[in-house]
Amino acid sequence: MQTKQSEWYKQWCLFEDNELFLFKEWIQPYSLESFKKKNVLECGCGGGQHTSFIAPYAKSVTAVDLNTIDIAKKRNINHKNIKFFEADILTMDLKEKFDLIFSIGVIHHTDSPEKAIINMKKHLKKGGLLIAWVYSEEGNWLVKHVVDPLRRNMLVNIEKRKLFGLSKIITGMMYLPIYTIYLFPLTFLPFYEYFQNFRKLSFHRNTLNVFDKLNAPQVDFISKKRAKSFVSDMKDAKVIAYKGVSYSISGVMKENADAE
Repeated sequence: MQTKQSEWYKQWCLFEDNELFLFKEWIQPYSLESFKKKNVLECGCGGGQHTSFIAPYAKSVTAVDLNTIDIAKKRNINHKNIKFFEADILTMDLKEKFDLIFSIGVIHHTDSPEKAIINMKKHLKKGGLLIAWVYSEEGNWLVKHVVDPLRRNMLVNIEKRKLFGLSKIITGMMYLPIYTIYLFPLTFLPFYEYFQNFRKLSFHRNTLNVFDKLNAPQVDFISKKRAKSFVSDMKDAKVIAYKGVSYSISGVMKENADAE
């Protein structure tokens, strides 16, 4: 079983991720209508922001997280069709199968993304839909080889309020190049597509993106080959690149899949 990581609790006390347009793009080629009247399992609900997006559509939602269940529950107090469980998505056994299972921005932070996917599939009905969004290895060289080593070697023990302040400073410094150089069609620049979203988001939301990179206790960037392997045994398997830095992964459990 994975150990609890207090970094996530502290992060979701400081932030909320309420950008619905991002969620809609991360679950492509599916939509909120795909959750309609479904029994849904969310693996890694964090602060419960994405839970709140799909609750009005789903028949029922089971939201699982190892670190932040109380935050998610508080933020979804008005939704009566959600059940919250504190559990490890790599090892949980909920004794139930679901119509749709999704995980947004979570499995690349686990000890084993492969084990997470396998266990998610064990909870999926035949004909059920799996959706996951992950950081890609492709397009993230700078984060993987510069930012993440900096985090591991220098920022692990920094107090979170100070890290929040540092994240705001870095975010502010990013505005100048993103609103000047990156306005030109220089598509060879790193994060060129990604920074298109930067200009759509609030300062606070952009600070969350920076904070997340400096705070996450571990990250496993997923190559396209690995992403495809996650759903290679499923129907309608898709791996869609998003803004050059992530993948939207989906697949449907085959009707003749072996029962677990």
